[in-house]
Amino acid sequence: MIQGVVNRLSHNSFLLKGWSVVMISAMFALAAKDSQILFVYLSYFPAIAFWGLDGYFLYQEKLFRALYDHVRELKEENIDYSMDTSIVKDKATSWGCVTISTTLIVFHGVILISIIFVTAISIYFNYGGIQNGS
Repeated sequence: MIQGVVNRLSHNSFLLKGWSVVMISAMFALAAKDSQILFVYLSYFPAIAFWGLDGYFLYQEKLFRALYDHVRELKEENIDYSMDTSIVKDKATSWGCVTISTTLIVFHGVILISIIFVTAISIYFNYGGIQNGS
């Protein structure tokens, strides 16, 4: 049962990464279509929200992995089939630390850097020398 939860959490994390890329790409497409830099600015919100959610799912996955390790060491008659992860909270990394882990920073950091890059380009083309004839 615990492994099933871990698998679902892992799958949810994978889906979040896909939705993050799709949502940010859609915001960029809307920004380019109508030359509305507002959509580029709005893309920061889903990027950060998806990063936080991805960190949450990874944190929950780590909690259930710790629960799995806890249950696997119990004698069969002591297993109560509880899915309460509070008994292993001290064994898992905190949500904040998981959110800024290397794997999540690399993936979501690239997305945020891309947004910053597109923001800078949009500002230059909308308010810089290109549109004003410089």
